[in-house]
Amino acid sequence: MLDLLQLHKQFILNHLREGDTAVDFTMGNGYDTAFLSKAVGESGHVYSFDIQQQALDSTAENLKKAGCPENYTLIKDSHHKVLDYVKGPIKAGMFNLGYLPGGDKRITTMRETTMPAIEAAISLLGEDSVLNVAVYPGHEEGDAEGKMICEYLETLDRRKICATKIKILNSPTSPYFIVIETK
Repeated sequence: MLDLLQLHKQFILNHLREGDTAVDFTMGNGYDTAFLSKAVGESGHVYSFDIQQQALDSTAENLKKAGCPENYTLIKDSHHKVLDYVKGPIKAGMFNLGYLPGGDKRITTMRETTMPAIEAAISLLGEDSVLNVAVYPGHEEGDAEGKMICEYLETLDRRKICATKIKILNSPTSPYFIVIETK
């Protein structure tokens, strides 16, 4: 069986190196932040965003437990404000849309902020960079977010940006992810 999470990380590792800058646009409990932190090492930096204090607290704890270098900035703000904090360029970025695992399921990423965040993230990508977006179509907002993102990506110049959707076809409500790579 295809392990989507492992494949998701492999796409990141194809581009990300020690000393690079990366962004976790949806911090959650910090597992993607920890992955990015270890990948960029002590000489790199990771910016991580969430609007919930619970996410920042959980992430800080998980980063310490995972033995991550202190190469990260945890930001309590919406991912669509990334340009207020990150001046670019970045080598990799990750979005894990939906709600905070173990948190209030009524608080989810929303189209109104996700689309500006995706556009800002793409503007920050340097040469030979990657952005991964995990989409959860099993709930109404997640389905709408995924469709909106795909419609937007279809308009981009394929000579500059390659956008790929990876989805299990015989499981329509299962999560899927989108890989956005610069050339």
